[in-house]
Amino acid sequence: MHYLVATDGSSESTRALECALEFAAAMDASVTVAHVVSPEITVEGVEPIRSLADADRRLLLEGVEDAEVRGEAILEEASRRGEKRGVGLETDVLYGRPVDSLVTYVDAGEFDHLFVGTRGLSGRAETLLGSVAYDLVRRASLPVTVVR
Repeated sequence: MHYLVATDGSSESTRALECALEFAAAMDASVTVAHVVSPEITVEGVEPIRSLADADRRLLLEGVEDAEVRGEAILEEASRRGEKRGVGLETDVLYGRPVDSLVTYVDAGEFDHLFVGTRGLSGRAETLLGSVAYDLVRRASLPVTVVR
């Protein structure tokens, strides 16, 4: 068995990793942890953005290099968790839109199962924001365990 864990460093994806490590230890399976480099957008201040000029001043896009550094730190933490559990794991950095990148990676790999975390947003919030976990369940060609 070979498990793939998608991680973004959130507490939910960390729970998915812990779940996969528990299964891997019991099943003598191998684990690969993948992180998709996707620069984050943040807003300065707490007031709503009221114009394009305001957006231009207050929206901050993380640079790709910074996103890569953040991703490597997330994967290093995942490796430490695997070592602590006695499960060796591989890590990989992907680029692009998270769902598209992960589905392509799954299709190209020899994985038996995918683990992913979710925040468990309400239906309305999920509709507005989208859900990587939901889209992976729909599009992945292998079983997906969603951990909340």
